[in-house]
Amino acid sequence: MPATPAKKYIRNMKFNPAKYLREVRQEVSKVTWPSKRETFTSAGIVLVVISIAAIILMLLDQFFSFIVRIVLG
Repeated sequence: MPATPAKKYIRNMKFNPAKYLREVRQEVSKVTWPSKRETFTSAGIVLVVISIAAIILMLLDQFFSFIVRIVLG
């Protein structure tokens, strides 16, 4: 049974670590990295949003806990 084109292609592929690392370095050099200030600003925003979400969830939990206590006695 003859090999399908996909199997033939995979069989002919060889992994070259040096070529892989060169390509990774080329791709990383294309990335636009955020500045230190942008990183800290984004991290601060994330922390604030997470804190707000945690407070809202805590209040909802307390509310529903109170309702369940009333209903179940």
